Amino acid sequence: MSENNDQKFVYDFTEGNRDLKDLLGGKGANLAEMTNLGLPVPPGFTITTEACKVYLESGSEPAALRDEVSAHLDALERQMGKKLGQADDPLLVSVRSGAKFSMPGMMDTVLNIGLSDESVAGLARQADNERFAWDSYRRLIQMFGKTVLGVEGELFEEALDEAKAAKKVASDTDLDAADLKKVVEQFKKIVKAETGRDFPQDPREQMDLAIEAVFNSWNTDRAKLYRRQERIPGDLGTAVNVCSMVFGNLGPDSGTGVAFTRDPASGHEGVYGDYLQNAQGEDVVAGIRNTVPLADLESIDKTSYDQLMQIMNTLETHYKDLCDIEFTIERGQLWMLQTRVGKRTAGAAFRIATQLVDQGLIDEAEALQRVNGAQLAQLMFPKFDDAAKVEQIGRGIAASPGAAVGKAVFDSYTAVKWSRSGEKVILIRRETNPDDLDGMIAAEGILTSRGGKTSHAAVVARGMGKTCVCGAEELEVDTKRRRMTTASGAVIEEGDVVSIDGSTGKVYVGEVPVVPSPVVEYFEGRMHAGADDADELVQAVHRIMAYADRVRRLRVRANADNAEDASRARRFGAQGIGLCRTEHMFLGERRQYVERLILADTDAERDEALKALLPLQKTDFVELFEAMDGLPVTVRLLDPPLHEFLPDITELSVRVALAESRKEPHENDLRLLQAVHRLHEQNPMLGLRGVRLGLVIPGLFTMQVRAIAEAAAQRIDAKGDPRVEIMIPLVGTVQELEIVREDAEKVIAEVVAETGVELKLALGTMIELPRAAVTAGQIAEAAEFFSFGTNDLTQTVWGFSRDDVEASFFTAYLEKGIFGVSPFETIDKDGVGALVRSAVQAGRATRPDIKLGVCGEHGGDPESVHFFHEVGLDYVSCSPFRIPVARLEAGRAAAESKGSDSR
Repeated sequence: MSENNDQKFVYDFTEGNRDLKDLLGGKGANLAEMTNLGLPVPPGFTITTEACKVYLESGSEPAALRDEVSAHLDALERQMGKKLGQADDPLLVSVRSGAKFSMPGMMDTVLNIGLSDESVAGLARQADNERFAWDSYRRLIQMFGKTVLGVEGELFEEALDEAKAAKKVASDTDLDAADLKKVVEQFKKIVKAETGRDFPQDPREQMDLAIEAVFNSWNTDRAKLYRRQERIPGDLGTAVNVCSMVFGNLGPDSGTGVAFTRDPASGHEGVYGDYLQNAQGEDVVAGIRNTVPLADLESIDKTSYDQLMQIMNTLETHYKDLCDIEFTIERGQLWMLQTRVGKRTAGAAFRIATQLVDQGLIDEAEALQRVNGAQLAQLMFPKFDDAAKVEQIGRGIAASPGAAVGKAVFDSYTAVKWSRSGEKVILIRRETNPDDLDGMIAAEGILTSRGGKTSHAAVVARGMGKTCVCGAEELEVDTKRRRMTTASGAVIEEGDVVSIDGSTGKVYVGEVPVVPSPVVEYFEGRMHAGADDADELVQAVHRIMAYADRVRRLRVRANADNAEDASRARRFGAQGIGLCRTEHMFLGERRQYVERLILADTDAERDEALKALLPLQKTDFVELFEAMDGLPVTVRLLDPPLHEFLPDITELSVRVALAESRKEPHENDLRLLQAVHRLHEQNPMLGLRGVRLGLVIPGLFTMQVRAIAEAAAQRIDAKGDPRVEIMIPLVGTVQELEIVREDAEKVIAEVVAETGVELKLALGTMIELPRAAVTAGQIAEAAEFFSFGTNDLTQTVWGFSRDDVEASFFTAYLEKGIFGVSPFETIDKDGVGALVRSAVQAGRATRPDIKLGVCGEHGGDPESVHFFHEVGLDYVSCSPFRIPVARLEAGRAAAESKGSDSR
């Protein structure tokens, strides 16, 4: 990014507003918004994300930035009546990160900037509290040393633990001023030993280095990992907020806390949050000291409590959403340090959205935008069986719901290592910190013995939809010995299985069985949203899903290969079958018929094998059409390479060799082995499969078409309403499709003549090869519908073999930022998506009434559904379990585009 000489890089809190998140970051924009609302915000200023981008691209700050910072610092000093770090009455500031999207704990913050060997005495006199001043100084050296100078944080923790041990106290609040002076001296020695320089005494140098450190923290490994996990773009940069310090560690009439306007775990209204007397904000989120519930503040400081409740109501009404608030009380004076739309669990998201509709704060369209398919999928996960026999070993705070079972591990490295080996793990820590992020991602759930609903573990877990129990104080966690001890003295070693319930906070030893979630029971029709005993969450899901179904344009079908899957899909709301994979009907005992087909040496033998398969196929289709009566069913003709139906070449070779050595009969196995060798391909996914099979093996596709047609005729005779579409796979040129279509039409005409039943069977194709997409206009001349097979299309566009590359180099590509997400998980809009878009346009130009859908894995991916809505497909098709997710996202896509049009 080139620097514009007229560009403004620094904004006072009085200059911005919440709509400037791109420029001021979420924290800066919301601090400005609260200032505009007249709320008590400590004065300060924000350095923009644009300044960060210049720094990250050029390696140095913009030339104009230092002068702008100086001008705003001068104004802040005049407003406060004191100078940064002056000896007698020092102004102290915090330097905090603040990206557009919340990244809790992922980037750096430094408090108490301006303290030095000289100014610490002035702060003590100003506050009339020597202990407070030295406590603030040791915090500065500790935070600055770790985040700015790169000193290992455990060195400071160990030194502090040694000071507490020497005094024989458990908490740092029990250390007096003299103790803390010694801690400061020890901290300074650590800085000198680890960095080769003294702790900086110049307050402006402290501030400038802290600003630079916050810029650099945008690209730390943990920040990049979090952005990949949350799909946050890597080019946004972070703003930096410089705010005058207010102190919660001045004594018992001071403190700090985090509040939520509603419970982020359940969505219920009430007083939720944590408060910690005589502490600074980092103490709360770090989970090092256990907090008291926010409601206790009423008895501690009723005036501040009442003011906070009023401010919380103001903010929720203003933002029309759950707000997450950080505050400090300095000797009875309440200060607001941050607000943002709070992260919440999936269940809370649905409940809060409908609550706000009922309160008239938002409409149904906005409520639909407040939830998403990933959250709905979380709600469909199983929960623990209440009737199971369990051994409870502890209970903590229900920080993020879900039922998680896994082997106990006590560090992130082990969590990642075991997870990659296929083990399910529970990460157990005293408290987590940002360095634990990779382990938190790898784990099934997180358990901590310290912290509350606003601790690092809780906030990050809720954001990721990960099960979490925090503050299980009765469990003693020993990370060095890799064990956890219960209140009864029982020991849980690393590798022992534990179960945690993020909805109740209960912790169990061993594996607790699970049962279906009430949301799945609702979709299955076993729980009715209108019933008196219906779960409140089910009611909320029902209301939002009903609205999504009313507004969506995309229809949602299922990928289903048998009547059982089709029936379940229909209960989940499927509007037809978008993909029936007929090759799945050839498995099991039917494999012998395929072997006979492949081994056939004469037309008569081949016809006999096909004749044996015909009634089996017909029975399958009759059951399928009955299950989906009145709804479209797209049947794909046989697609995979024929060698997949033959025995493994190594096993068969051994069998033949053994038979020969024993002089036993082996003629059939020998013929099979010759066929396997004949059909062997170096790259079978690009070989003899799909339409090529139908053209090379006479009678194969016509047998399948006859089975489909006869099944449809039988259902019509039975007063059914089959709506069948026959799909020819892997077409690359219109000539292939024309030949198969002509043969299929002849067979259909024969069945009509034989049965006297009029049949209307649509014939179409999959678009799964780049050439098919490029020549879609030609192919549409012979196709009544297209279904985009985005799995194969992604493989062939990228030149990837999915079965190989995901295990070999995808991890490296994700870590290096080449992929934000796997192109097999979310459609590659720029490459694969561009081909889909052009094929849609070309197909409709040739045949305006052509029906267009997608049946690859992307059909159930939330982000991809929005793309398919945008390019104008008629339907998406996905696995039965993903149907509710696709329905919801199709509704959100429609509501979103309608909102964009109205703007």
